[in-house]
Amino acid sequence: RNYSATESEGQLLNSFAQYFGDSLGKKIERMPLLEETVLPGDSLLTLPVVVIGNGPSGICLSYLLSGYRPYLSPEAVHPNPILHTKLEEARHLSIVDQDLEYLSEGLEGRSSNPVAVLFDTLLHPDADFGYDYPSVLHWKLEQHNYIPHIVLGKGPPGGAWHAMEGSMLTISFGDWMELPGLTFKEWAASKRRNIKSDRVMPEEIACYYKHYVKVMGLQKNFRDNVYVTSVSRLYRGKDDEDRSQLNENISTRHSEMEDGQKPLIKRNWEVRGYQRATDGSHVPFCLFAENVALATGTFDCPGRLHVEGEDFPFVLHSMSDFGAAVSKGKLRGKADPVLIVGAGLTAADAVLCAYNNSIPVIHVFRRRVTDSSLIFKQLPQKLYPEYHKVYHMMCTQSHSGDSNLHSAYTSFPEHNVLSFKPEMKCVLQSASGLKKILKFSVALVLIGSHPNLFFLKDQGHSIGHHLNQPITCKGNPIEIDPYTYECTKEANLFALGPLVGDNFVRFIKGGALGIARCLAVRQKKKHELLGSGDGGDGVP
Repeated sequence: RNYSATESEGQLLNSFAQYFGDSLGKKIERMPLLEETVLPGDSLLTLPVVVIGNGPSGICLSYLLSGYRPYLSPEAVHPNPILHTKLEEARHLSIVDQDLEYLSEGLEGRSSNPVAVLFDTLLHPDADFGYDYPSVLHWKLEQHNYIPHIVLGKGPPGGAWHAMEGSMLTISFGDWMELPGLTFKEWAASKRRNIKSDRVMPEEIACYYKHYVKVMGLQKNFRDNVYVTSVSRLYRGKDDEDRSQLNENISTRHSEMEDGQKPLIKRNWEVRGYQRATDGSHVPFCLFAENVALATGTFDCPGRLHVEGEDFPFVLHSMSDFGAAVSKGKLRGKADPVLIVGAGLTAADAVLCAYNNSIPVIHVFRRRVTDSSLIFKQLPQKLYPEYHKVYHMMCTQSHSGDSNLHSAYTSFPEHNVLSFKPEMKCVLQSASGLKKILKFSVALVLIGSHPNLFFLKDQGHSIGHHLNQPITCKGNPIEIDPYTYECTKEANLFALGPLVGDNFVRFIKGGALGIARCLAVRQKKKHELLGSGDGGDGVP
């Protein structure tokens, strides 16, 4: 049976296939691309890891899978004496080769994932206390630890950072946005960039991530303009199990067929999608992987109010669309204000954008201005003066029943949007039930975003902490083992970054560490099994 597809499909990622062919000791002429009618066979290349998403999560994971290993620096002394004692016990080992649960024990930080807190305190000791201590780690490239993998992304390396509004500063310091092995300041100096503030613009971060992949020699693992449409399990009959005993964790789960036939055994993953060519055409592909890592972030689907009229063209859901309208002068000279819905930092960015362009604003949000969970309450005023300016206006320029709108900005705390009308009017309802109709020029709904895991079975609703509910960063992240980042409800499926509740770049690196250690341990066990025999009798 011919398992290869057409020549145009065969050329997709061809050089990458040749690289893996060399790495895995196989002669492979093209990527394992399939026509829809062809069934997978053992002769096709199976990659150890496919990473979906090429933002900072995917980049950092590729860095560790490529063989880069962190060691305790000879001169380093961690300010936490208990952690430092633990590190000294195995100074000769890389952090990837140590017991992460043991090292993480007792540490506290702004992530609910212990390995994320561990890795952050090794890279930025006592950062939450305002200290700027250097990292206690130094990095070595150990090519024998390379685990073949491919990172698939819709755009260039950096993910959603390339699509963010460029005029706003990042919430995190530039140092906290950096990835291991290349400080942001070093990169900025090499590019002769004049960084005037500890906080930087998203476009600077996007350029840094793209350059990082190149300078670290990771390009061979990355493929851009790739859209994944399906990630599913392969199955095989029980009689064929013996031939794949060495594929760890593949034959541990069984599924009875409804018609009473022999049980099927979960094997590897099948990843399907297409790559968008320069001429706009779509070139389909199919990959096979022992493990899949989800690093897609949560910026795919903007949050919606689910109210009448939300689909009108004058109701926007992204900061980039609003920024484009402002820059093109579409809102200049409008008599009616812009309606902004939301009380997060993106909504605050929109308020600042409008305010700085002399566009009047109506700001609607559900919470009280005294709500302790408002993000503004968590930001030091000296470091984030522009956000505290917005918060001050939210508190002092709110609408009251007997007053007109303020000329430049008016807030409506504890209000919900009931509907949008075709004549560009909005119906609001207060906490007491009073309704008010307001006229606006354009509406901007900025109430967060959610990941789009449509390519998974049931859109990933079965792998969250709450079954049969959409995955969200705060309310329902993917449920993982806290030390390996493997999904507790699906073996050989990993997740990191915002998908598991880590929204800040400084904490996503812990996910890469946990996954890299898990896969390294399994690879070592597999090599030991291969070295002990031919995979026949005696293999458990």
